[in-house]
Amino acid sequence: MAEPIIYHIDVNSAFLSWEAVFRLKFLGSSLDLRTVPSAVGGDVEQRHGIILAKSIPAKSYHIKTGESVPEALQKCPFLQLVPPNYGLYERCSKAFLGILREYTPSVEQYSIDEAYMDMTSLSALHGDLVETAEQIRGRIRDELGFTVNIGVSSNKLLAKMASDMRKPDMVHTLFPDEIRTKMWGLPVTDLFFVGRATAGKLFKLGIHTIGELAGTDPQLLRLHFKSYGDLLWNFANGRDFSVVESERAPNKGYGNSTTISFDVTDERTAKIVLLALAETVGMRLRRDHVKIRVISVSIRSWQLEYCSHQKVLSNPTNITDEIWMAACGLFDEMWDHVPIRHLGIHTGQAESESACRQMVLFDPVDYQKLEDWDRTIDKIRGRYGLDAVKRSVFLAAPRIDHLSGGISREKRTVDYDKIQMK
Repeated sequence: MAEPIIYHIDVNSAFLSWEAVFRLKFLGSSLDLRTVPSAVGGDVEQRHGIILAKSIPAKSYHIKTGESVPEALQKCPFLQLVPPNYGLYERCSKAFLGILREYTPSVEQYSIDEAYMDMTSLSALHGDLVETAEQIRGRIRDELGFTVNIGVSSNKLLAKMASDMRKPDMVHTLFPDEIRTKMWGLPVTDLFFVGRATAGKLFKLGIHTIGELAGTDPQLLRLHFKSYGDLLWNFANGRDFSVVESERAPNKGYGNSTTISFDVTDERTAKIVLLALAETVGMRLRRDHVKIRVISVSIRSWQLEYCSHQKVLSNPTNITDEIWMAACGLFDEMWDHVPIRHLGIHTGQAESESACRQMVLFDPVDYQKLEDWDRTIDKIRGRYGLDAVKRSVFLAAPRIDHLSGGISREKRTVDYDKIQMK
């Protein structure tokens, strides 16, 4: 039986790279954003002002993904900031995945800029699989204009660890016989799934490197981390039993949330925002032919305090109005009239849309009529655009997008005519 060969492919500074290539190739820019301190950042006025991606030169100023734009500008006042364009990123991701699927159908998209490939049975077709990784890396650079790192190993964990080694535009191997020399000397914070809180606990135990974690008694780790300790010990020793899944697993829950551009201080406005979120959640449920049984609402105040409530519905649903009414009931239960910065609707226990509804003898609501109405609206929006049909309540609330949540409209496209290109 052939030894497993897994690739992990990671686009270098993806959003920033994709923006740079688009400007150079299609907009006539003479400045390659990848060569100067630059970053993709949200709109501060819309309260989405965080760094989403940064160039390699920006790292020398200690600019970090996730920090606020004002913090980044304090570190580097001449930082070149560009707005996000998720429509562009989705097209670039599709092109990048298209090249990968020319080599094997077993491609698992891990995120918009990362993927795994199972190349185990393809050595006869492609020859030396490390050389094939180099070929893929070169093709992406030459045909699409951006660079990737590719990790090659016998499982997904080691392949990902390998791709995180020296960047950009590199292929690295990390096979089991290389763990001792290439991985165990790294700080424990470099291990996949070790976050800040976990690292702090490991430091208190005197564990600072991956090698020290690998040599720790698993029972000690289990004592401090429970079952998560077994995962940490296995990962430190290069053990991972997950497989590359080219078929996307069904969603167990659906949700959307939004950061509002102003503080919401009244119930009516909050419920209009919830309606906009219910619209997008309902559309996604109907698109995937599922219904849900659990709904939760989350609130983040202007002071960033967080709370949430949930309820189990008596019947599964994907009807927008039903989702909204349940969300409004949860909102009424928990809002303490503190100004709101962020609202979310999340759902769970998804099941097939064929799930039956338990009818109530004197229920005045015609649920079939509401389902048919929603599907008609979905078809109209699919054919003529998302703004073809809009509820009238949003006409009196122009600052609220009638289809809110997820990636907002201003992040899906950019008006480059308004940007002075260098």
